[in-house]
Amino acid sequence: MSNKRVVVFDYGFGNVRSAERALARAGAEVEITADYDTAMGADGLLVPGVGAFAACMAGLKQARGDWIVDRRLAGGRPVMGICVGMQILFGRGVEHGVETSGCDEWPGTVEPLRAPVVPHMGWNTVRAPEGSKLFAGLGADEHFYFVHSYAVRSWELETGNENMTAPLVTWATHGEPFVAAVENGPLWATQFHPEKSGDAGAQLLRNWIATL
Repeated sequence: MSNKRVVVFDYGFGNVRSAERALARAGAEVEITADYDTAMGADGLLVPGVGAFAACMAGLKQARGDWIVDRRLAGGRPVMGICVGMQILFGRGVEHGVETSGCDEWPGTVEPLRAPVVPHMGWNTVRAPEGSKLFAGLGADEHFYFVHSYAVRSWELETGNENMTAPLVTWATHGEPFVAAVENGPLWATQFHPEKSGDAGAQLLRNWIATL
């Protein structure tokens, strides 16, 4: 069976080379690009992100990445966000009192972490829900690498339709609980960096690639 084709979306905000290497080691055929047709045609689209929410969102819009993400999801095509690439999937981000609209794939607000030490930088465990495919084969004591000062502190998406599968939300704690990962149909995301998380991160990426 041929390798799954994954595009790392290059909109100017993300450690695309690290993501490329990690995905290739996990068994994917990887291309870094912002080309519309290539991004739409790939088996999986990975949206990285580092820096400020507003700057990342502006870069994504300039590259039409928000539209590509929305079109892929409308067709059930897998998308994965990492770090700020996860944050911009939510409805809005608030930084230094300034509110910026996100992609609004999920309702919710990215806000400053309330913790004794910020940024949250280093290794942390997570609490994955039962049935998680993203964390399949990984124990509760696995550590993942985080670098962030902002997070989503509450999950706001309500799924009252019994015919819809409820999203699986993974939590972590740094000063307070925050959303560490989400699995929601074709849209998955992590606040931490799997490409910097050693063997555990490699397994997580293999899990995602296996669903493509």
